Amino acid sequence: MASGWRYRVLSVLGVVTLVVGAMAAANQPLVTAVFELSPVVGTLPIDRAVGVEFLLEATVATLVVLVALVPLYKPQPRRILDIWTLAVKRTLVALLALATVGYFDYTYRIPRSTLLVVGGLLLVAVPLWFVAIRRRPQVGEETTIVVGDDPETMQRVYAALDGPISGYVAPPSVTIADESTRRTMEVTDGGDAPPLAACPSLGGLSRLDEVIVEHGVDTAVLAFGHPDRGEFFGALATCYEYGVTARVHRDHADVVLTPTITSGDLVDITLEPWDPQDHLFKRLFDVVFSATALVVLSPLVAVIALAIRVDDGAPVLYSQERTAALGETFTVYKFRTMTTGGEDTAPSEDVTNSRITRLGGPLRRTHLDEIPQLWSILTGKMSVVGPRAAWAHEERHLEATADNWRKRWFVKPGLTGLAQINDVSSTDPKEKLRYDLEYINRQSFWFDLKIVVRQLWLVGLDVVALLRGSNDR
Repeated sequence: MASGWRYRVLSVLGVVTLVVGAMAAANQPLVTAVFELSPVVGTLPIDRAVGVEFLLEATVATLVVLVALVPLYKPQPRRILDIWTLAVKRTLVALLALATVGYFDYTYRIPRSTLLVVGGLLLVAVPLWFVAIRRRPQVGEETTIVVGDDPETMQRVYAALDGPISGYVAPPSVTIADESTRRTMEVTDGGDAPPLAACPSLGGLSRLDEVIVEHGVDTAVLAFGHPDRGEFFGALATCYEYGVTARVHRDHADVVLTPTITSGDLVDITLEPWDPQDHLFKRLFDVVFSATALVVLSPLVAVIALAIRVDDGAPVLYSQERTAALGETFTVYKFRTMTTGGEDTAPSEDVTNSRITRLGGPLRRTHLDEIPQLWSILTGKMSVVGPRAAWAHEERHLEATADNWRKRWFVKPGLTGLAQINDVSSTDPKEKLRYDLEYINRQSFWFDLKIVVRQLWLVGLDVVALLRGSNDR
């Protein structure tokens, strides 16, 4: 892949060429003739543009698409699936903008028939173009860097590396060239290896993404003295975003997902535990499930919101910071089922919680309070199935009780999961972690479907039980 400004120029020129080419193709007699034979849309009027009219329409389309694809112009070594998905999303945004322009009676609007043809061509051509110019690792060459915040740990990791490294990334406060790092280190063959101080500093942790792109990094070896949410998992998230292989010293392997069989002091981190095909199916399922459920349940949402307002006043929704994949946080929304204020970070059972409102009990029992989380699934913060997202402030209690708790962070949190359908909550962190890790090890699209079916069945039973209880009274 080209880098820097060369990549940007290449990507922009490619987009311009594709848009103008698609516009030209859409105005060809043969293409319009085929379009007229299409069912439903073939009845749309054909208005082929020539001369100044074509130039005007092509210019408008090009400008709109160029603006919509801005996030793709930065050279980033993303995975193929990520490139394709982002390119499709941004192309759809451009087509929606062009359709909006066409809604008004502007002289430079693009006819609907032309827009449909252009849209179909661009949805295929644009993703293919950005996949074609993505960064590819050079054969026989691998760029490796050390990323850390502790000189001693970084030196130990450096000594365990088999090949050369291009440099290291560390906070400005970290000094590698101190007296302890000037000493020559022994290697397994009895020879000498230069100290890490001999390698160049490539920048601070805040520039890790820029370093990865600038140097075409293939592997990042993490060497943090104390892995934590802010730095260790932040570096992991950057590696995941840019498709870089991440490795860690086995002393820190208890907080990451690693292959079952490993050898040596350094182990690979499983940043993407999903099979690519299953990952695609899972995301498609998440979008279809959440969008459909939001539409179908919209009348129920209105009824619940009104009932909460009448029963206990405002606010109707409750928001909380939850832990997402790789230790990041996001805001989750639920229907409010408790009185406001006085939250306790320690997990507790509903039966012992005096703050639950009169309407909150039935909502929690039937899981209807979870409906607003469908929006988080639709926007990609959550998945339908996965480890339940824990309250960020609650994490320290859970980590203190259950070892390896952070291994849950390597998949998106879910609305339901293996622990939930087995009625295990955060009040029993060890058992919950056991189920969550079992899910991570067994996860697949079909396993997700089984969990969803089981959860829907359980919700149905809870609703029936609640209705029967009401009738008995």
